[in-house]
Amino acid sequence: MRDGSSLDIERRGAFRLDMEKELVDVGWTDGGGQQYLKKVTCVDFSRTGVRLDSDQPIPLETKTHILFKAANPGSKSMTGKVVRCKEQDNGWFEIALQLDD
Repeated sequence: MRDGSSLDIERRGAFRLDMEKELVDVGWTDGGGQQYLKKVTCVDFSRTGVRLDSDQPIPLETKTHILFKAANPGSKSMTGKVVRCKEQDNGWFEIALQLDD
């Protein structure tokens, strides 16, 4: 039980960065060969994964690439796969990606 103190213990195994709802570009190819590229909201980012909020689901195990700060010349790209895609009460999807090494 939390006592409201600021000394809560961090239980995550990896550093996590709050992305403050920044848009990222996510691309993937579905089973039929159709390619997708969408701007979605990045909610959390850590060394091992990314949590996204999207109006469109992405199937489990789908390989993806993520581009952070696409308009910036120093933009960064990473790859990963979908490990969770859960529809939320508002009809949008919480998507968790496990990043490749």
